[in-house]
Amino acid sequence: MRLARRLGYTLIWPPEQTVLSFVDQVREADVDAVLVPSAKHLDALTLDRLMQLADVETAIPRETFARYLAGGYGCPA
Repeated sequence: MRLARRLGYTLIWPPEQTVLSFVDQVREADVDAVLVPSAKHLDALTLDRLMQLADVETAIPRETFARYLAGGYGCPA
């Protein structure tokens, strides 16, 4: 919660019971960023899919994975 406050975000907690995948929940919520404890909580494919929708912020280590610009899909490298 401190990281969200420091970055100026309002936290939205997902429902405990849902049939939507994590990525679909992010898409449905139409948020600017997703905060996770660490990148280890996401597999590479999920991180890639999230970065098409929002910035991904990690607490430890403190990192930002910026969303892809101009509606690009997949890793630009």
